[in-house]
Amino acid sequence: MTSIQWMKEVDKREADLLKDAQELLKIKSVLDEENTTPEAPLGEGVKEALDFLLQLGEKDGFTAKNVGNLAGHLEFGQGEEIVGILCHVDVVPEGDGWISDPFGAEIRDGKIFARGAIDDKGPTMAAYYAMKIVKELGLPLNKRVRMIIGTDEESNWRCVDHYFEHEEMPAMGFAPDADFPIIYAEKGIADYDLVIKPAGTEKESYDAEVIEFSSGRRYNMVPDFAKAALAVHQGQTDIVQRFEDFKRQNELEGKAVVESGKLILELEGVSAHGMEPDNGKNAGLYMATFLSQLNLDGDSDKFFQFVAKYLCKDSRGRELGIAYTDDITGDLTVNVGKLSYTREGGGRAGLNMRYPVTTKLEKTKGILNQLLETEEFVIENFSNSNPHHVDEKDFLVQTLKKVYEEQTGEKAELISIGGGTYARSLKSGVAFGPLFPGRPDIAHQKDEYMIIEDLLKATAIYAQAIYELAK
Repeated sequence: MTSIQWMKEVDKREADLLKDAQELLKIKSVLDEENTTPEAPLGEGVKEALDFLLQLGEKDGFTAKNVGNLAGHLEFGQGEEIVGILCHVDVVPEGDGWISDPFGAEIRDGKIFARGAIDDKGPTMAAYYAMKIVKELGLPLNKRVRMIIGTDEESNWRCVDHYFEHEEMPAMGFAPDADFPIIYAEKGIADYDLVIKPAGTEKESYDAEVIEFSSGRRYNMVPDFAKAALAVHQGQTDIVQRFEDFKRQNELEGKAVVESGKLILELEGVSAHGMEPDNGKNAGLYMATFLSQLNLDGDSDKFFQFVAKYLCKDSRGRELGIAYTDDITGDLTVNVGKLSYTREGGGRAGLNMRYPVTTKLEKTKGILNQLLETEEFVIENFSNSNPHHVDEKDFLVQTLKKVYEEQTGEKAELISIGGGTYARSLKSGVAFGPLFPGRPDIAHQKDEYMIIEDLLKATAIYAQAIYELAK
């Protein structure tokens, strides 16, 4: 047992830690693919956040390296093996309805409020200060400690792919980007679109045509807004009345207005992380349900009937025939993160499927393809990240369990998640904090915050963990 008072070391540095965390949180590091340059391939804000951390590390005496402007690392210590700490500085879009500026990093009520406070800039700064403590104490290490900084974790992981094409793989490591105690298993994650092309399906009579419909921007978020534009041929007053009734029955906010001869319908839902769709209210699916109840033209009727039948009120893939569960990671889940329809282009549903570690993916895809064939839909843009699982007896898991129990006095239960963390990019990697048991998970939500006491406690845990893994 080390006699180092880790929490005391953190307390000495609290003011600096909070100042640096605020600086990092003030940078709007949201993916901006419309404004890229060779120096900023994912946009200026993301690059600014990467530069901030690399410059801070250099100033504090770490070896800093920018890897193709897509990732970077900070390193200290000696040895053949590397202990990796995988962090990311990109954040999801801020969304609406914040009490304070999402990039103001305001401190109030013992919390720091900002997009990225808990996912993942706050924890990144905790891990950074943990490295700094171990380095400043001059503790003897026989491994190198390396913080790997990603910039595209919330989208396509281009940063990690690029990084490991050019840099060595750590022997083991952790990602401070989920929950305490220890996440040793993560579901597989597949994103794909279900697409129906316009077929000119004729219908003898109908009340309205859907000109345009859209909801959601990300596969991995439950959409909190949906909008549809209808050309109504008959019964407009009736449709509006039914819409008002539908909103009331489902406790939803929204509006119906007529603009340039079109009926515009809008619904507000509740956003949530796509790994558990039931935590949110999917505005797109509610709107699709409503539209499926109208007498629509042939093509849009076909699309919205499909969505209503197979995707609404079913986050477990039962209607699609792909439901599955195992004891390690629980249920397969399906989040409908993106929905769109146009008269000219047809309809598409963007799905984020999180599947248990023992799932046979090819079999699941086979079942899906069979169903889609009969419904005249096709799969497009299929991408997959395999499940990840580290054995409980592994040195990494055992060490982190010991550290967590010593620091908190609580038992370190192993948990599995539907989310995907950077830990899965390591052969031997787990997610480790920063969210303590019982704390609400407000990642990806408005008024995201991190409790300062938890930030400091996590820093102490990370410092001891780095020392124990690298000594």
